[in-house]
Amino acid sequence: MEQELKLNEFRTLYRYYRRYIGWYDHLLLAVLVWIESKVIWERTANTVDDAIEAYEAVEEPPQDMVTPVYTEQFSDTSVRLPEMRLTAPWYKEGGD
Repeated sequence: MEQELKLNEFRTLYRYYRRYIGWYDHLLLAVLVWIESKVIWERTANTVDDAIEAYEAVEEPPQDMVTPVYTEQFSDTSVRLPEMRLTAPWYKEGGD
């Protein structure tokens, strides 16, 4: 499995500090890959935490908890069963 660096900052560090000595370059690459994974994890966690804080900081308008109006009427066409309605209290029948 080949290890490679994902961030340009770490690629630049590797290019600057490598000495073309096999064991040294391999050790340097392993350390940079390990540090890079920690940095990526921290940046991601901080970004998510900041987004959650921003989302929670937005105040939503309070929702009115209104009891719906329940009506039950017998009509000319119903023999045994009444016509039942469940509507919002602000609903006005017949348009305006």
